[in-house]
Amino acid sequence: MASSSDATPSAGSTPEPSGTPESVSGPDGPDRPEGPALRGRVRARRAAVMAVPATLVAAGLMILTAQGALGVQFAISGMPFTVTATNLDGQGFEQFGALDQMAEGSPNEGDTGGQVLVVVSAIRNATLTKLCQSVDLGGTNLLITAGQGEQKVTATNLTTDSTELSGDAAFDNIEIGNDASTLDKAGVQGPKGVFSQQADTVRIAHLRQTNYATTAAVFKLPGLKLRFSDQGC
Repeated sequence: MASSSDATPSAGSTPEPSGTPESVSGPDGPDRPEGPALRGRVRARRAAVMAVPATLVAAGLMILTAQGALGVQFAISGMPFTVTATNLDGQGFEQFGALDQMAEGSPNEGDTGGQVLVVVSAIRNATLTKLCQSVDLGGTNLLITAGQGEQKVTATNLTTDSTELSGDAAFDNIEIGNDASTLDKAGVQGPKGVFSQQADTVRIAHLRQTNYATTAAVFKLPGLKLRFSDQGC
């Protein structure tokens, strides 16, 4: 929108009726734009305002990269994968929103521009029972299982970028509505001004996630099996 200075005549000039020329000369200064010229300047200012959110998003992504939040450490493939576990137990839990970026020109970007809005979940130390991960390759699934026996899957500094997450969850000392830049339970911070939550511990039974990326400092997968299957997780 134009500022008041754009819509108000300069001091000493007289407002012109509709149909005035493209510019007029006032007694106190040089010609000033009218009609299409003024509208063009207003449109340019509106365009600049609309560009601000994109700039803020880019700044937020740079912050996430610098501080180690998962999905922006690499270009995602754009192919979602499913993760399930009968139980997840974690110490040090954080969660906040972020954007993941595909490689430039990825055939999976569709009309998204290569960006996927995700929820980043970070857990300092995690234990998972009966982990399953599958990727739909079109006609078949790449299936990975681990921790099906007595030994459980363990991970340190685990982060996942999810578009869906479900299960029966319980938290200890949860804080909801934190600024993501102030999180301190799992050692990861998000961009300033982003909604987030964190807790001392998290327990999720019947965990199911749709993820676009996962990272961990250490990921131990006892009884690992990788195969192709007609069925996913």
